[in-house]
Amino acid sequence: MSEKLQKVLARAAFGSRREIETWIIQKRIRVNGKIAKVGDRVINADLILVDGKRLTSHRGVRETKRRFLIYNKPENEICTRKDPRGRPTVFDKLPSLKHERWISVGRLDFNTTGLLLFTTDGDIANRLAHPSSEIEREYAVRVMGQVTQDMVEKMHKGVIIDEHLCRFTDIQYFGGEGINRWYHVVVMQGRNREVRKLWESQGLKVSRLKRVRFGPIFMPSTIKMGQFQELSKKDVDKLVKSVASEDCCCYSSL
Repeated sequence: MSEKLQKVLARAAFGSRREIETWIIQKRIRVNGKIAKVGDRVINADLILVDGKRLTSHRGVRETKRRFLIYNKPENEICTRKDPRGRPTVFDKLPSLKHERWISVGRLDFNTTGLLLFTTDGDIANRLAHPSSEIEREYAVRVMGQVTQDMVEKMHKGVIIDEHLCRFTDIQYFGGEGINRWYHVVVMQGRNREVRKLWESQGLKVSRLKRVRFGPIFMPSTIKMGQFQELSKKDVDKLVKSVASEDCCCYSSL
C-alpha cells in the first residue's frame, strides 16, 4: 500500500508534514534517485533519501517504538527550535535523541504556561494538533475585570474573531474574588491566541493563562515548571485512540 511521502517521513520523526513539504519544494528529498515532488506517494520498496540520508524500511518505521513526553512550559519560552534573538525555547531542556528529534504537538504562546506534548512521531503529532481532530484543550485563566453572565453566554455561543467563529465549549468559575477571578475554559481547535482573544472580545484582560489538559492527558502536579516526564503506555494509548482511524490502526499497540 502506498502512502504520501511527507506522511512517511513525519512518522519517522524527520519533522512535521509542513516542514517536510518545504524540504520537498527545496529539492532536499529524492525517491529512487529522482527529486521528489509534493504529492508523491511511496511504497515500502522505494529508496528515500533526505539530504543524502537513507530512510530505513517504512514497515520498520511503523514498528519502532515512539516516545511521548509531557512538558510543563514556563513563561518566556518560545515553541521553536531556535530563536534569532537568543530566547530560551521549549526544546532546550528535553532529553537528547540520537537518530530522531522531538516534535511538539501544537504550540503555546510565549506568556502561556502549562501542558505541552512532544513526540518522536510526526504523523501522530500532526493528527493531534490539526483543528479537524477537535481535541479538547482545557485552560486555567485568571481574568482581570468584572465577568457577567451575559459575557459568559456570548463566549459560549461564539464570537467571530479573525473571520472564524471561536467559542468556549465549557466555561466554569474556579475561584478568586474582586477583579481577579479564575476560570477553567475548554476550546476544541486551539487557534492562535484563541483563549485570550475570546476574553478580550468582552473587554476583559487575561493576566494568567495555563493549559491544564490536552485531550485525555492532564498536567500532573508532580511535574514542576520547566520539567518533563515520559508518558506511560496507558496514556500513549489514550492519545493514539483519540485520533485513531483506519489508516493509523498500527499505533494501537504502542
